Amino acid sequence: MKKMTAVVSMLVLTSTLLFGCSSNGGEQQETETPQTTQTTQEADGEEQTDPEVSDEAGKPQEPALADGVYTAEFHTDSSMFHVNEACDGKGTLTVKDGEMVIHISLTSKNIVNLYPGLAEDAQKEGAQLLEPTVDTVTYDDGMSEEVNGFDIPVPVLDEEFDVALVGTKGTWYDHKVSVTNVTPAGDDAADQKNAAAGQLEDGSYTINVTFEGGSGRAYIESPATITVAGDRITATVTWSSPNYDYMLVDGEKYLPVNTEGNSVFEIPVAALDIPVTVIGDTIAMSTPHEIEYTLTFLSDTAKTEE
Repeated sequence: MKKMTAVVSMLVLTSTLLFGCSSNGGEQQETETPQTTQTTQEADGEEQTDPEVSDEAGKPQEPALADGVYTAEFHTDSSMFHVNEACDGKGTLTVKDGEMVIHISLTSKNIVNLYPGLAEDAQKEGAQLLEPTVDTVTYDDGMSEEVNGFDIPVPVLDEEFDVALVGTKGTWYDHKVSVTNVTPAGDDAADQKNAAAGQLEDGSYTINVTFEGGSGRAYIESPATITVAGDRITATVTWSSPNYDYMLVDGEKYLPVNTEGNSVFEIPVAALDIPVTVIGDTIAMSTPHEIEYTLTFLSDTAKTEE
């Protein structure tokens, strides 16, 4: 009898506790929270957001970079995939209409394609692979070498993002990269770097030129010849193709100075050691195409032409 009484008492107590949590904790919690939020909204006249969302949305956003050309550091997670040592770990970051692209020169031609994303997506049908450019890099000892370069879209600064690569053996690999320490390559930088040009006496020189852009099938030969006359520098550039019928530099149109062989142009050079954008019109395809390229004439490689 005592055992039966104890069992009944425990069941009553348990039932009371269960119904008490359901009515006071469940219903009340669900009905009071929206009411409190609604009252706050009506009182303040503004929509209140979830604290967690507020914390995330309330993070200060980095100001967008203005359109222009910058220098930036390019970091990777691999000793086999990095910027050429001649470039001091840096690339040229171009911002246009809010979109960022960094051009980097690699250590060789062993990496043949990049993909802005994961390796598995790079191998899907229709994937848009990044094609290499032919860049000429010059080392401290004066030796030059042609390597592959790439224009890589940059979705965010100072944070890692995915870039996949494939080498000559055809195997794709995933990597994490980041772009940091962006500095303007503006007029002040141009004036400072172009001081070397003022040290060149009037005359003709051979000078190494880096080349970026296009599909990599055509390029400008390096070294090129420059002529210095006062503060004016003119470069004679020779394409690897006879199919260029004009070039545009700062909106001015220049025609070839030869009629046979690969296309040769004489174009002005505004500054040494600063990337300069030019347009080359090629007739190699079914219809003429204007293609944008970036040239950099390296002052520390200038040698008097004999």
